[in-house]
Amino acid sequence: MRRNTVLPLCVAAIMCLFAGLAQAQDLPITPAPEGAKVMIVSPKDGDTVSSEFVVVFGLEGMGVAPAGIDVAGTGHHHLLVDQTELPPQGKPMGNPPLHFGKGQTQTTLTLEPGTHTLQLIMGDKLHIPHNPPVVSEVVTITVKN
Repeated sequence: MRRNTVLPLCVAAIMCLFAGLAQAQDLPITPAPEGAKVMIVSPKDGDTVSSEFVVVFGLEGMGVAPAGIDVAGTGHHHLLVDQTELPPQGKPMGNPPLHFGKGQTQTTLTLEPGTHTLQLIMGDKLHIPHNPPVVSEVVTITVKN
């Protein structure tokens, strides 16, 4: 196995272990810092974008830390694409949403032409939504051909 594939595989295995432990036990839900807000900086609600575009995440009142790292007042981003419901409270988030467990603050998406929705939700070190959930407004975009 090539060296540059070992680390991502190890990180994925550790994240699965944390998620499995969280589901098997009654783990406390991480409190959200008071006043914490997450938002989609770009694209804006109502924007028209090409099929490949960058989504920029914004965060106020808390910090970003990779999954598995226990630092008070932090979390990491999860992006819901075309989802009508938020992940259940008190459980690790599955797939969807898209996970950004390395602490990423933006991503490049490729979507089919049409109308799509985007929404962010913060997760704690174990991918569990904070209490109360730190969730962005829904952004509706149109992807052109």
